[in-house]
Amino acid sequence: MIPRIKKLKPQRDYKLDVVFDDGEEVVYDVLDDINTIEDFKDLLHIKGLFESVQLDTSRTCVFWNDRIDLASDTIKEYGVRK
Repeated sequence: MIPRIKKLKPQRDYKLDVVFDDGEEVVYDVLDDINTIEDFKDLLHIKGLFESVQLDTSRTCVFWNDRIDLASDTIKEYGVRK
């Protein structure tokens, strides 16, 4: 089953605080993706873009624009448990 995100909060250091429907809380470091995925570099260079992160209507994906997104299962698998 695809994990659904209940709460999402961007942090200053390119990390996301995420709470899932099952109560699990993780911190996901987007800087790893920024350093390896070309499209993610915009998060460093466009002022305010990182902070504008949104949750899609299915609550299984976070996104910044039409080129930059992260699936909830990736966040859950690679995020650090709180």
